[in-house]
Amino acid sequence: MSSTSLPKKKLLRVLQGHSEAVPPIWLMRQAGRYLPEYRATREQAGGFLDLCYSPELAEEVTLQPVRRYGFDASILFADILLIPQALGQDLWFETGEGPRLTPIENADSLSRAGVMIHLAPICETVARLSKSLPEETTLIGFAGAPWTVASYMVAGRGTPDQAPARDLAARDLAAFQSIIDMLVAATIDYLEAQALAGAEVLQLFESWAASLEGDEFERWCVAPVAAIIQGLRARGIDAPIIAFPRAAKTHMGAYCAAVGCDGLGLDTSADIAAVRAEVGDDMVLQGNLDPQILVRGGAELETAIADILAQIDNTPHIFNLGHGIVPQTPPAHVSRLIALIRGDETA
Repeated sequence: MSSTSLPKKKLLRVLQGHSEAVPPIWLMRQAGRYLPEYRATREQAGGFLDLCYSPELAEEVTLQPVRRYGFDASILFADILLIPQALGQDLWFETGEGPRLTPIENADSLSRAGVMIHLAPICETVARLSKSLPEETTLIGFAGAPWTVASYMVAGRGTPDQAPARDLAARDLAAFQSIIDMLVAATIDYLEAQALAGAEVLQLFESWAASLEGDEFERWCVAPVAAIIQGLRARGIDAPIIAFPRAAKTHMGAYCAAVGCDGLGLDTSADIAAVRAEVGDDMVLQGNLDPQILVRGGAELETAIADILAQIDNTPHIFNLGHGIVPQTPPAHVSRLIALIRGDETA
């Protein structure tokens, strides 16, 4: 590929397989509670879901970390459980405990009929961001992968091992498959709408990949993600897609080939060199600094960053965490992280 045909945005260049001397950087949950400006805006909104469904305020919190740090990408502020709510499942957030849903055991109570009407405010946020972000900043849209979302829908909350969803799949395969199929169809609609509204990259979060192995992993993690990507491509959506099967117990080369992703997110435990050997030189990797090291900072942070930079040299890589930034992260440590990656020793 000639240099003249490369995109102007660094992250998009990397997603075309181009290696950058200074890798692009963004952080999962970069808009969040560690930032005082986020906390102020969330209080103004009145609640987490109110913030998600307010395009003006969701745009504001998405822009806040870009203003403060100059990240190379900005990810839409939303939540992976908005799709179940759009399908008709009750969703609320318990203070200090996280999301809650009314548990279901099949798709009988769900309907795709009003999904995109319900999610229209999210797409409006994307459209606003496509105009308000700096011209060098890539806009990332996202959704949860079906297995992860379904595990919340069946249990009604996050669980340590996703046992309720696994039990339902074992007890009533058709019922659980109906939930997955509904999620695949709705997610294709949702991500297509995000791309048409201006999202330049899409990411699928498979947060609970580690709980499945073998045939279960193939059926509930691989096949649905592959169906979503194929569905988007069939509709003419050519935005690069990053899959993030967190802590999956499988060979990543086979996973990438099966789902057809353009980039692979790496969790904290992943060995970059080993994954690179599996996926080959062309697959774009993303991750995998430990968020807790970012909290601690200092020499440990400097060493960890240097180690990752050494491993990704001359390969297409997006610098990121191995999981989302945590609320107790000092904002100054994020500034230091960016300075170290970009070689600004004065920061």
